[in-house]
Parts: sequence; C-alpha cells; structure tokens
Amino acid sequence: MRIELATAPGDHQLPNEDYASVALPASGCGGALVVLDGVTPPEGDDGCVHGVPWFTGRLGGALLELSGSRRDMPLAECLSEAIRRTAETHRSTCDLSHSLTPQATVVTVRWDVRRVEYLVLSDSALLIERSHGGVTPVLDDRIDQLRAAGRRLAPLRNAEGGFFTAAADPDVAHKAVGGEIPRTEVRALAALTDGASRWVEVFGEGDWAACFALLRKEGPQALIDRVRAAEHSDPDRTAFPRGKAHDDAAVVFVEP
Repeated sequence: MRIELATAPGDHQLPNEDYASVALPASGCGGALVVLDGVTPPEGDDGCVHGVPWFTGRLGGALLELSGSRRDMPLAECLSEAIRRTAETHRSTCDLSHSLTPQATVVTVRWDVRRVEYLVLSDSALLIERSHGGVTPVLDDRIDQLRAAGRRLAPLRNAEGGFFTAAADPDVAHKAVGGEIPRTEVRALAALTDGASRWVEVFGEGDWAACFALLRKEGPQALIDRVRAAEHSDPDRTAFPRGKAHDDAAVVFVEP
C-alpha cells in the first residue's frame, strides 16, 4: 500500500483551513481518507468564537473516526453524524444559524477488499484511477453550473437550487455526490481541495489524467509546488482570474 499526503497554507501568516488524513484498520485490509476545505468567511462576524481551522479539525476527526470504525453506516450517514457531533460541541457558545457559520467542502473515501465507497460535497475533487486504465473524476459541479449561469453564489449556499457545504445541518450530507465501485476496478485514488485542483481547473496545466500522472510519479507535494509556481507567475490574477491569489491546498494519494 502506498499513501502520500501533503498540505500547505496559501498564506504562511494565516492558519491552514484545509484538513487531510487517512486511517488504516488494525486488520490491514482496508482504510478511509478524509479531505476537507474550510470555507474562509468574508471579513466580519461569522457567529462562531472558534474559527474555521477548529471546525475542520473537529469535523474531519469525527468523520474519519466514523468512516473507519462504523462500516455498517453509509458514508452519507457518517458525514451526517460527524456534522451533528461537531455542531453539538459549539452550539452553546456560537450562533450556528449564522449564514457564515464555519463550513467545509468534503471528500471521503472508504475501501476494503470488496468495494470502494466515496462521497464528494462541493468543489473539492476525487480522482479514481481505474484498473483497466483511465482516470475518472468525481465532482460535485453545482458551483460551476451556477457560475456558468451568472448566478451570485452567496445567497445560494446551502439552499435548494444552489450548492451545499458541511456546516451545522446534518441533512446536507444527503446532498453529496456518492457511490461505490468494486475494489477490483480501482488501482489508486487521489483527493484534492480546490487549492490543489486549480492546477487543472484554473491554470489549465493539464487534464485530470495528467494531474493523476503527476501525483503518481512525483507525489502530492510536487503538485502543490506546481500550483504555487503558477500562482506566483500571475500575482495580480489577471491572466488567471481566481478568488484568492494563493489558496490553502491539500492532496491525499492512496494506492490501496
């Protein structure tokens, strides 16, 4: 088994709001991974005294534990319970009804000798390298569809007809893109926050297959380094318009 993980803040003066981790059972015949991208709120009050890094750490830890230990629960139920647990830890101190309450995008994958299960919520990406060749991206493309239609995203966050992130409502777990594949059909996996996937989606340095080939050959840190080089080559965001000049990035590569 090969597992590689890398993450880096977009600004070293600020905390990294991404979360990435992998858990392997004692039996050695499976595992689980979780990648979260914390949503940076605009300047101002978000109703929470803890902050986004605290939230992604709590949510990610709960989701990893549930995904790894509760194999009787579908991944959507694991995410729903992780959101509920996290919300309960700060419901008494924070306004969880605030529209900017801490939230995150989600990729979680669980595998054993029979199958690979996956779940993607919002704009992080899962790449699946197939045993017979080719790379399949699993994407929740609702944000892209809304942008293409010229819609303003802020009023459509966690709203019907819009897009969804993991915040304080456990029910959004059932809005995620999910599925499963026989284990024999999967050669390797990669989970990326959008700070890493911008190598493909913003800078156009290659397609998803090329991105996966880079990860397989050089590893997650090499992909993040390539993204940073592209960001530094366009500091004013004129050639490649994007919300942040530099974004937190996290990548997990797993060859089960």
